[in-house]
Amino acid sequence: MDELFFSIIKAARPKQWLKNLALFTTVLFTGQLLEHRLLTISVFGFIAFCLLSSSNYIANDVLDAPADRKHPFKRFRPVASGKLPIPIALMVSFSALCIGLFISYRLGYPFFLIATVFILLQYAYSLILKRIPVVDILSITTGYVIRVYAGEAATGYHISIWLALAALSLALFLAIGKRRAELTLIQGYQGILPKDTRASLSRYSEKLLDTYTAMFANSTFITYAYYTFLERPIGRGFLMRSYPGFISDFPERKWMMITIPFVLYGIMRYLQLIYEGKGESPEQILTSDLPLLSTVVFWGLTVLIVIYGIGG
Repeated sequence: MDELFFSIIKAARPKQWLKNLALFTTVLFTGQLLEHRLLTISVFGFIAFCLLSSSNYIANDVLDAPADRKHPFKRFRPVASGKLPIPIALMVSFSALCIGLFISYRLGYPFFLIATVFILLQYAYSLILKRIPVVDILSITTGYVIRVYAGEAATGYHISIWLALAALSLALFLAIGKRRAELTLIQGYQGILPKDTRASLSRYSEKLLDTYTAMFANSTFITYAYYTFLERPIGRGFLMRSYPGFISDFPERKWMMITIPFVLYGIMRYLQLIYEGKGESPEQILTSDLPLLSTVVFWGLTVLIVIYGIGG
């Protein structure tokens, strides 16, 4: 029983839930993170998307089991290895889908609509879209962006257009990086062809993926830099309220720009890792690489200090 429970948890892919942290983008960058009601709503939205995501991951494992058995790493997944029987996997997937949609419905119609579009996109990706070159990347990207806007639907607040463009560029960068990392990994194993593990992967050349990667690495950095420079301060932070005489024009300075070095290093480090074949997915790379993880943590802390300590 313990082995079955562990197999279910593993099939649900908790590491993938990191993607759903994008729901907190709105409440974080609009200065509402300390508002209990909005934070609670965002947490429930996060839980709903985790359940919906896991529902799709488990169903996808059932569909991909034959191909996963040929993959150097995916063959150890619970369904592909036989540790999680298909009937139980489908039952867990359906249960997670129903609970996720129920929570989404309780959070309001706009959120429920976005959640429904999200899960339909995920299932469409698993069934059809992942086999179509370029469309598969755009589908993954759309999934990231939907998570960001789900945070807007849940809270009623809106992020700036430059932050939205930065999120879009980052989503494209991560999606393309995922394909580049997969190609790098497959090339390291003799006798395994890209088409044996993912149909669309054989349609991507190294040069094409390198071009895409460079393109959206640049756009991620540029749009984020524009966001930090053009975004207006959201108000007076804790330091300014506590020490009103502490540099009178403090909030008018572009202090968010001090987070740019973290973003720049993060992009460069991520590129290094995917070309070294250190992981096949963003969440796997993030959780296994201490320098990159530390960079994300320090970036997050700096953002919190600027928005909630200084006020912009």
